[in-house]
Amino acid sequence: MNAINFVIGGLMMAALALPAVAHADGGVDASVSEAIATAATALKPNTFVWNDPGTAEAVTVVVSLPQQRAYVYRGTALVAATAVSTGRDDKATPPGIYPILQKAEKHRSNLYDAAMPYMQRLTWDGIALHAGRNPGFPASHGCVRLPAAFAQKLFEVTALGSTVVVTDEDVQPGVLDTELTRTDAQRANEAQLASLN
Repeated sequence: MNAINFVIGGLMMAALALPAVAHADGGVDASVSEAIATAATALKPNTFVWNDPGTAEAVTVVVSLPQQRAYVYRGTALVAATAVSTGRDDKATPPGIYPILQKAEKHRSNLYDAAMPYMQRLTWDGIALHAGRNPGFPASHGCVRLPAAFAQKLFEVTALGSTVVVTDEDVQPGVLDTELTRTDAQRANEAQLASLN
């Protein structure tokens, strides 16, 4: 049996005992994804659930601005969720689909002279995922702040080019909605191709 762990202020407490997280085919057990999705609805600031089997499937991160949550998927299976703090009204976090452009375990903002541990850059003009104060509501200058232990775990499983989706919609976290990862240009091209047939 594996345990899904809640982390609160750096203290880890076992929350749920679950069957093995990986199938023989390398996929993630659906019951684990369901348990993480359920636990994600009750997360308080600076808390998260994490149960990533570390399979070879690609990692995708989805950040829901209205929910102040980030969800981590292996392939289409949910493996982690956390409370976040995104940009406040005057410095909103822009919705979009981003590749991770740069990673730095120790980084300092040259705009705000602030530490940004486990920084993963999404834009060249200052939007990133990083460890930081996480009060449970939008409070940053546009970045997505994560609990420190979660930021470290996420830093370890992502790569340059990993997809991060920031959406202004609520997310149903059980299974990755692949429509979230498709750009307007992709949809327009598909519509054009379909009209040719």
